[in-house]
Amino acid sequence: MRYGRWHRPEPYRDTSRKRAAFHRKQRLEREALPLFADDIAATQHGADEEMARRTIWWDEYERDRRDQRAAWWRKGRARLFTLPDALRARVREIWRTCPYPADPASFADFLHQIAVGKLDPDRPPWVFHQERSARITRDPSSFHDAFRQIGKRKIAGGPNRAESDERLFCGNLGSGILFLNKRVHPIDRNAGFHAASDHRLRDSHLRHADHRVEIEVRGQCSDADVALIEQLAQAAETRPVTVQRIIPVTIAGGARP
Repeated sequence: MRYGRWHRPEPYRDTSRKRAAFHRKQRLEREALPLFADDIAATQHGADEEMARRTIWWDEYERDRRDQRAAWWRKGRARLFTLPDALRARVREIWRTCPYPADPASFADFLHQIAVGKLDPDRPPWVFHQERSARITRDPSSFHDAFRQIGKRKIAGGPNRAESDERLFCGNLGSGILFLNKRVHPIDRNAGFHAASDHRLRDSHLRHADHRVEIEVRGQCSDADVALIEQLAQAAETRPVTVQRIIPVTIAGGARP
């Protein structure tokens, strides 16, 4: 446990500077009310008496400060031992290396910052932590290796059409994070049916249907990335796959896809 030792108790030192400061204080008190200067001087005591009073007061003051500091340490240690064993060991470890002063007030604030979540014991701010790199799949072998599904929603199919599923995927091929919207559409626009994107043509109710998979790509990607996405998606599908890149259009008030 890191803690700063308290200095050895020393007697009060009577110096000429302290006596001069005391005389100056009394003079300023008299000059503040010149009409009552004599009355004020009559109530003031001498420097020898003041130094004797301070000598007695100093011993009591030092003793009270030591007792108060010890009480703060006991309170902080009691709070430390209420933590779980693993967390307590970690807190003691980082306290030994932290830049905070080794006094009970700093230790109490140290525990408080951990309790309220402002200080992460596993990632203390005074220790350099290497920035985490983004998850990049440069040469994916399949669509599901490159992209992970992060959402799903129902979209309206229009008049006389059932709702269909739209699935949202994200991934990074090296140029930045990409978001993919995947939907299944009937090739015949007059058909009154939309299929979920995870259905296959081999399913009984789609075996004789003619559908295509449409993927919209949002994010910074090259033509090669678009071609790779289409290749991976087509390998995972038995239906035709089309991939189109959505380029944001700048309008008044901001950009929108």
